[in-house]
Amino acid sequence: MTTRETLALLRRYESRNVTFLDPDHTWPIVWQRARGVRVWDAEGREYVDLTAAFGVAAAGHANARVVRAAQQQMETLLHAMGDVHPHALKAQLARELSRLTFERWADGRQKTEGRRQKSGKTVFCNSGFEAVEAALKTARLATGKPGILAFAGAYHGLGYGVLNVTHRKHFRGPFENQLKQFGHFLPFPGADRVSGRHGAWDVRRFTAAAVALFRRHRIGAILVEPIQARGGIQVPPTEFLPLLRKLCDENEALLILDEIYTGFGRTGKWFACEHSRTVPDLICLGKALAGGFPLSACVGRADLMDAAWPESTGEAIHTSTFLGHPVGCAMALAQIREIRRLKLVQRSARLGKLLLGLLDAVRHTHHVRGLGLMAGLDLRHADGSPATTEALQIIKRMLSRGFILLPEGGHGNVISFTPPLTITEAQLRRAVRELARFLEGGDRAPLSQPASHSRLRHVRPGRHPTRTR
Repeated sequence: MTTRETLALLRRYESRNVTFLDPDHTWPIVWQRARGVRVWDAEGREYVDLTAAFGVAAAGHANARVVRAAQQQMETLLHAMGDVHPHALKAQLARELSRLTFERWADGRQKTEGRRQKSGKTVFCNSGFEAVEAALKTARLATGKPGILAFAGAYHGLGYGVLNVTHRKHFRGPFENQLKQFGHFLPFPGADRVSGRHGAWDVRRFTAAAVALFRRHRIGAILVEPIQARGGIQVPPTEFLPLLRKLCDENEALLILDEIYTGFGRTGKWFACEHSRTVPDLICLGKALAGGFPLSACVGRADLMDAAWPESTGEAIHTSTFLGHPVGCAMALAQIREIRRLKLVQRSARLGKLLLGLLDAVRHTHHVRGLGLMAGLDLRHADGSPATTEALQIIKRMLSRGFILLPEGGHGNVISFTPPLTITEAQLRRAVRELARFLEGGDRAPLSQPASHSRLRHVRPGRHPTRTR
């Protein structure tokens, strides 16, 4: 099918709130196939994917060993029975996730802050928001307290439970009168909008506000993204997570880290919390976990999980039909092996420094921030206001030149880079060179007509293309 035929079917048969179809036909492209860092559309045009398809393809699109693991598993056991009759790969992956998180953090060589639990236990889920909801349920069962301290700019998914802790009005507004409203929000200490630095964060004022919330409400957990991705690639100061750990310990609350986007090497560490040596009570994982299969996980300290969740007597409190799907588990085990084999965590750290340096050299009046291969270029006008229209036009022009990028932040003015960790130095340099041309106004030719290379819409201020978790 051609691009036009596919989009015509979507316009007729898909909910109109899902896929944005730009009237000028420059957005979206229709993906036909992908391998490594490259994507081809329905007309055979080639692109460099600088998004890793929302961070999923950490080991590259269609990684041969991950694909082979999926194929072999599909030929053997395509589906099992969630919480009833298990399969071996679910047990093996639960063990692997324990080893990657709490067992590794408990190692004496990992000088981490906080509790040193020797192992972890997992609740498997399908989508990222489900992993967060499993963590919220765990916190409620473990502490008996319903409140959650979350942060402005937070994005934890769009299910009814996590809408209580997802901050942006665009997502919450239509459903607010149905929500329990158990989330209590504090400012996230990201970069100042004018200076691009953390100088605006007052630690004492933040601590006082957090303590006041703990006194006024029954707060059972703090839920936080170590780096806010959809919030605009906001990187907090190094002391932020240790402070949250301390607040949780002092107030008998749990620290929940949403590492769905930042996990599995994205920031140059296996998990972003390791940059500040902070051990959570619960960690939520997804996206890159399986490299292309809908699988997520909530991993918690073993003692906490045992205290929170009663032993099953034949009917689980929290489960689903596809819990711990055998194909997803096979792919996840292969994906973790590939991240190790290709040394992608170290590669992300090395190429991340290169990417930030390249972006910093062309930023002009814009702000650059990030960790590892998770970077954002914050486009702003001279008065500090978000340059939303300019950012979106640049992203569309980059698409027309064969580079897939996405906007982030509440105003859609942050051009984000989250490429596959297998991307080459040459590909990064070529992408930033092309971006520099548009930032400097070197190419003002009209965007090409039919949907050649794009996925944006004409955006009203404060709005940008949405996606679910």
